[in-house]
Amino acid sequence: MKALTNAGLLLLAITAWGDANAFDWSMTEVHYQHGDLRTPSFARRGRARSVTDIVTLQHADGWKYGDNFFFMDIINDARRDGYNEADFYGELYLNASLSKISGHRVGYGWLGDVGILMGFNGAANNEVFKYLPGLRLAWKIPGFVFLNSDFTAYIDASSGLAGGGSPSQTDSWMVDINGAYPFKLGSHRFLIIGHMEYIDARRNELGGEVAEWFLAQPQFRYDLGHALSGKADHLYVGTEWQVWIHKQGDRKTIENVPQALAVWRF
Repeated sequence: MKALTNAGLLLLAITAWGDANAFDWSMTEVHYQHGDLRTPSFARRGRARSVTDIVTLQHADGWKYGDNFFFMDIINDARRDGYNEADFYGELYLNASLSKISGHRVGYGWLGDVGILMGFNGAANNEVFKYLPGLRLAWKIPGFVFLNSDFTAYIDASSGLAGGGSPSQTDSWMVDINGAYPFKLGSHRFLIIGHMEYIDARRNELGGEVAEWFLAQPQFRYDLGHALSGKADHLYVGTEWQVWIHKQGDRKTIENVPQALAVWRF
């Protein structure tokens, strides 16, 4: 929990710096998701699924030398079994743009920019914390608001069993594709936004396997605010479709489930 709190404080410091030095752009959203999610086999006590509510605070901004992205999930399911009950999970990514820093475009053709990336992932209840240093390729593809390919290490800095958390793990690596694509059908506005990631296999401190996983979380949004009042990009409804092969590193758990979604953008 301390490491996750420190990551949040780092974001607040970045935000304060950005406020003082002027963001190029800034976006903050609150999400609500509701769905019937699977529980990994190692955490099951009874049914394999549970109705789960997730409230997310998400922020992104761009500034003189790069961009930042942060989200914090509050996760609560309907069962009292020690898994996903009022849990907190967050991720923070700081990207230094080589084009912005150098003053010249670093890229060619569809490659718009190259960035030096630093990520932090953390879960409160399980005392899990990861560092993700790496590289970002930012693509310039017609129609996309953004499209990135991220390549990072996946370095464990968790407290492990000795610290009262989940078993610590060996290090690994990750590839993540993230993007946003808006489109219209007649007068109606839509947005497809999200990411998909692959994290390679590792082992925990007990010698057990943590399987490689593939996770995709595309959101399909309808701009309800625009339809009702003509004010675009403020209120969305839709679904987040979660596909998670080997969920939480468990080879026995494959998830493929839609979740109801509402998004309020500040």
